[in-house]
Amino acid sequence: MNWDRIEGNWKQVSGKAKEQWGKLTDDELAVVAGRRDQLAGKIPEHYGVARDEADRQIDAWRSRASDLWLVKDEDRI
Repeated sequence: MNWDRIEGNWKQVSGKAKEQWGKLTDDELAVVAGRRDQLAGKIPEHYGVARDEADRQIDAWRSRASDLWLVKDEDRI
């Protein structure tokens, strides 16, 4: 899934971000609002990693992104 799609569906996708980076608060994820650079800035604050490591984590997370993330639980079969 490309980042534009993640950003456009952030309210649905932010739960998956919370699963990946559980130290980020719901308020922080709301402020991030799908902006990759904002997310990359928050990860080092909570996990003590360098910005380039945060970028690698985000790239790996994005590569695992699935259209199923956009399906509401009640719509799943």
